[in-house]
Amino acid sequence: MRHGYTNSTVGDGALVVKCYQGPEAAFRLATESRYLRRLRGRLPVPRVHQATPTSLTVRFVAGSHGQDLLDDGRAPEVLAECGRMLGRVHRLGIVHGDYGPQNMLFDPATFETTAILDWEWAHPGPPVEDLAWCEWIVRAHHPEHVPLLPHFFAAYDGDVPPWDERHAAMVTRCRELLDFCGRWEPGGEGEKLWRERLDTTTSWTENTT
Repeated sequence: MRHGYTNSTVGDGALVVKCYQGPEAAFRLATESRYLRRLRGRLPVPRVHQATPTSLTVRFVAGSHGQDLLDDGRAPEVLAECGRMLGRVHRLGIVHGDYGPQNMLFDPATFETTAILDWEWAHPGPPVEDLAWCEWIVRAHHPEHVPLLPHFFAAYDGDVPPWDERHAAMVTRCRELLDFCGRWEPGGEGEKLWRERLDTTTSWTENTT
């Protein structure tokens, strides 16, 4: 399926099957399965249909992908909803671990969240991790929308850490993903990509666009 990066994801309009790849695949599968089951009814998440040692099958959820909506010029609505929904996530005392429009589906008419996807990195942790990563997604993949990030922060129901803390969290996460790719395929394209992204992220200032 489109917008899948780390793992292999396929769907038929009724079910979506995610096959986990790379280091700690079994652990990430178990983490996502556990969080999806626990959060059902508390947050908009897909319903688990079946889990195997290598894959997780969930019910298909209709909605427009967040990155597609950003590309379609709906950044204010999408970023505000990302902030509002992240407040709900953090009130439960958890961190998503890969939060942002790249892992969210929206009702194209109301821009309400229909599903938060990809919980394989979820864990208890400081909210700055998710706040910083959503900001990183915008800065790295949708730089034209950086001036609209205040919509995200204003809608978030909680304290927003200052730039230096958010930037440090972005750099830390890039280093973690560089290490992940290095363990998966030493010297491979993923490792090269994340080394470049780490260097770029390290050079950012708050006014980077």
